[in-house]
Amino acid sequence: MKQPVNDITEVLRGLSAQIESMQKTIDSQHATICQINRNGQAQLRKIQSLERMLKKKDKELEELRKRLSKYEEPPKNSGNSSTPPSKEQMRDEIVRRTKSLRKPSGRKPGGQPGHEGNTLELNDSVDNIVDEKPGMCDECGDSLDGCDTELDYITQIISLPELKPLITEVRHYVTICRTCGKRVKAHSRRRRSNAVVYDASVKGFVVYLSTVQFLPYNRIAAFFKEVFGLEISQGSMVNWINEARRSAEPAIEKIKEYIMQSPVVGFDESGCYCNKRLDWAWIAQTVYFTLVFHGKSRKGRELEDRFGDSLERMTAVTDRHSAYFALHFLNHQVCLAHLLRECQYLNELDKEQQWSGSVESLFQEAIHERNQKPTESIDPQSWLDRLDNLIDENLSRLNEKFTTFKNGLLKCRDYIFNFLRDPAIPPDNNSSERGIRKLKIKLKNSGCFRSDLGADAFMDLHSIVETTKKHGNSPYNAILALF
Repeated sequence: MKQPVNDITEVLRGLSAQIESMQKTIDSQHATICQINRNGQAQLRKIQSLERMLKKKDKELEELRKRLSKYEEPPKNSGNSSTPPSKEQMRDEIVRRTKSLRKPSGRKPGGQPGHEGNTLELNDSVDNIVDEKPGMCDECGDSLDGCDTELDYITQIISLPELKPLITEVRHYVTICRTCGKRVKAHSRRRRSNAVVYDASVKGFVVYLSTVQFLPYNRIAAFFKEVFGLEISQGSMVNWINEARRSAEPAIEKIKEYIMQSPVVGFDESGCYCNKRLDWAWIAQTVYFTLVFHGKSRKGRELEDRFGDSLERMTAVTDRHSAYFALHFLNHQVCLAHLLRECQYLNELDKEQQWSGSVESLFQEAIHERNQKPTESIDPQSWLDRLDNLIDENLSRLNEKFTTFKNGLLKCRDYIFNFLRDPAIPPDNNSSERGIRKLKIKLKNSGCFRSDLGADAFMDLHSIVETTKKHGNSPYNAILALF
């Protein structure tokens, strides 16, 4: 039951004391909570800092794993990728030069039974005849002078003549006409500077050594001085090469015209160091013609500027460089040699899987089919169906490089087997690569081209040389014809 409050003042005093005690408790707890919040924020900042450090370490770890994978995965070389031989490691080059891709046949090395050997035949036209006869009998020791002889056998020795330049002195006279007294000069133009000139044989030989044998000017000069005793300046060599290029301009235009009219053209490009910058050398070639030219970029605009609308009538045989697929060609054929090298790399990357080997076998069988039927048109649909089945396989269990390669096949699927449908289309772009490889030899020997004019001159003359070879003619005679 309720009790009456007799002293309200005492009660209020007690309540006030309790409230004051509660307020102190609240203040103390608030201070504790603030301290905890401050400590929590400090801990949160520490945690955030640790998280940033962990992310940074994870990134560094991923980079280190990528760098380490270079040593764990099979190295890329010219046999399993598009890496040029000049950039592969020494051990890979040794393996490439000493390892044959042919499978052992089990037969002994050398000529096989039934093989027709080749040997030098006796020449009907000889410059000198030497009769070799014994002078003394090896039985009785008597002299053999005046004894009967019969021919036993003939040996022809081939040697080089004395390498001495032939100097012809031309004396130009003035003839006085007995009728009118006019002094008549010879028709040949008189040189204002040096009275000693070189003829086409010397000029052509210099151009041949530069554009066919890829020698730099200083080595050509050393060759002529040591072998012939002629001191030819590098300036004269440059002038002769430019002279040959000017004479070759009509032929270059004709080669370009024939290529523009060709239904199948192979293209390729390669870096070209010229005048302290990286330019690009392009090649367009067919079975009978080769055109190499100098460009400032690797973009397809270089081909558009040179060939124009004729690209729309061509089937381009190329690698998978994106610049070619940005152009409006009539059709494409991607190089199967590039794809086979990538398959070889995947085989080395994971030797347990069979997928890349199946793709490799598919391409090889298609090439073999074309070789067996070189003139027939083969329906590529069955080959495309087999390729689609391989592309549809799930490769998530394998290295990501397998998926990247599969996606690349999917992009160029329609351009892989066009060579089966048309016998005029080759399955690879090796001819273009061989044609432009000579440029890399030239750059390796000379380092670079010092001017655009020098680069253009070499490429024009190289086009003449390669076209001449394709027609079965002598490059040296073709160069002589330019003078």
